[in-house]
Amino acid sequence: MLIMGVDPGFAITGYSIVEYKSNKLKLVDVGAVSTKAGELFTYRLLMIDERLTEIIKKYSPEAFAIEELFFNNNAKTAIAAAQGRGVAVMAAVKCGVPVYEYTPLQVKQAVTGYGRADKNQVQQMIKTIFHMDKIIKPDDAADAAAIAVCHAFSHMTAVRI
Repeated sequence: MLIMGVDPGFAITGYSIVEYKSNKLKLVDVGAVSTKAGELFTYRLLMIDERLTEIIKKYSPEAFAIEELFFNNNAKTAIAAAQGRGVAVMAAVKCGVPVYEYTPLQVKQAVTGYGRADKNQVQQMIKTIFHMDKIIKPDDAADAAAIAVCHAFSHMTAVRI
């Protein structure tokens, strides 16, 4: 199974392509779509859509795993991030890829075994899971890999039941 993990945003959208086969995980691709602060917001959303669509078409993932947004402070930032998330979801839907959503707590629990793990703990576990020398940068790309891993583990559990 090929899984695309996405950490949504509008300034930086992290993505990963993870292969889950025979109970093994392999990081196929990881990166981020970055947009510039000075550009028109609608153009930034278009860039996210175009780039994610390219990645989906290149790899043809069987699942698109994305993090649910959680904000408790700035409503303006939350609305902008939600728009970026919506564009990411639509990129998957228009390419016919099923979308799966996970909360930050579910992702942390799946990757570290502890739902309240901090960002560094998640990054270190992703480094370990994929046998890497360094943690993935930017953070958004590492988070996207964690979201894909969460889906792989969730799918594995669902299939076994």
